[in-house]
Amino acid sequence: MANPPDPSSRGVNTTLTHAGSNPGDCHGFINPPVVRGSTVLFPDSETIASGKQKYIYGTHGTPTTDALAEAINALEGSAGTMIVPSGLAAVTIPLLAFLKSGDHLLVVDSIYFPTRRFCNTMLRDLGIETTYFNPDIGADIEALIQPNTRVVFTESPGSNTYEIQDIPAISRVAHKHGAVVMMDNTWATPIFFKPLDFGVDISINAATKYPSGHSDVILGLVSATAEHWPKLVAVRTNLGVCANPDDSYLVLRGLRTMGVRLERHQASALTLAKTLQGRPGVARVLHPALPDFPGHALWKRDFKGSCGLFSIVLDGGASTDNWQRKAHAFLDALQIFGLGYSWGGFESLAVHVSLKDRTVTPPPPEGPVMRLQIGLEDVEDLLRDIEQGLAAANAVP
Repeated sequence: MANPPDPSSRGVNTTLTHAGSNPGDCHGFINPPVVRGSTVLFPDSETIASGKQKYIYGTHGTPTTDALAEAINALEGSAGTMIVPSGLAAVTIPLLAFLKSGDHLLVVDSIYFPTRRFCNTMLRDLGIETTYFNPDIGADIEALIQPNTRVVFTESPGSNTYEIQDIPAISRVAHKHGAVVMMDNTWATPIFFKPLDFGVDISINAATKYPSGHSDVILGLVSATAEHWPKLVAVRTNLGVCANPDDSYLVLRGLRTMGVRLERHQASALTLAKTLQGRPGVARVLHPALPDFPGHALWKRDFKGSCGLFSIVLDGGASTDNWQRKAHAFLDALQIFGLGYSWGGFESLAVHVSLKDRTVTPPPPEGPVMRLQIGLEDVEDLLRDIEQGLAAANAVP
C-alpha cells in the first residue's frame, strides 16, 4: 500500500477543509462536538494524582478548542496555538509573557491602536519602556536595540495605512540580540503570509476577522515556535485565560470557507482600489498590492495575496479645517457600507481612522483617511456607493 501524502504538501483549501477534523474520534461526525464544561472526571485516584489525563479542567482546553488549535497549527506550521477571548488578548498575553519590569520593547509605529494603548498604559506602569520604530526601518532597527530589548513587535501591513515591513531583516537583527519577534498577522492571515517561515517567533491573529468571517464572534489566536510555546502555556495557565467553546466551534466552521471567501475579498478590493486611483476627490489609495504603493516590492516578495481591507485618502484641500466634515459627508452618504469597527466579515464597512497618536511616521498630508472593508457584495454596487460618498465629500466647500 502506498504511503499517504504528507499533509504539509496539501493545498491551502484542502488544509482548511480537513484540518482539526477527525471523524473517527467523533463517531463519524465530520464536525467536532461543542464540548462545554468546567469539571472533568478522572477514572481513579491514581490518575488524578499523576495529572497525566489529557483533560483535567475546562480552563486548560476542551476537544473543541483543541480541534481549532490543531487546524491553526496546520496553517501556521506552529508548535502550538493558544486560543484567547479576543484579538487584543492575543496581543497582550504574549507581551506579558515575555516582558518584565526593566525591559525594553520595540513596536512598529503603524501598530493597531489598542496595542499602542496597552504599551503606553499597562506596560508603562509595569516599568517596561516602549520605543516606536518606522515601518521602513528594516535591518536598521539594530540602531534602536538596547541591552534590555526583549521583544520586537511588528504588524505588516501596518494598521490603516498598510506599510510593509521587511520582516526577515528585522527578525535576523532581533535574534542576533536575543529578542523575541512577534507579529500581528491579522490582515494577511496565514493563507497569504506565514510569519514563522520568515523568522517570527510568535504569530498573532484576530480570529474575529477572516477566520470567523461572519461578524458574530470575538476570538484571538497566538501561535508559536517550539522554543517559545512552553512559556505561553505557562502564562495561559497562570492567568486562567481560556476560550469559549461555542466561539471556537464557530471559528473552526468559518475556517472551512476562509480560502474561498478571501479570494472574493481580495479580488473585489483590488478591483475597487485600482478603479479609485485618480478619481476626483481621492488623493491617494493605500493598498500594498498596487504597483505604485511604496512597499509593493516587499509585499510582492513575501506575500501570497491581499485581503479586503485598504484605505483611501480623501482630497482634503489646502485647509485641514474641513477634513472632518468631508469625512463625515463621505460616510453619511453611504448606503451599502456599514459604519462600524472591525472587519473580515461578509459585509462592507467604512470608518474614518485617526492617526494622531503616531510618533515616528506622519499621517498622509492630503486629507482624511477612510478605511474600507470590502465584503462579499457585488463590486458594481460597492463602487456606486463609494462614488456617492465621494460626491458628498467633494461637495463640502
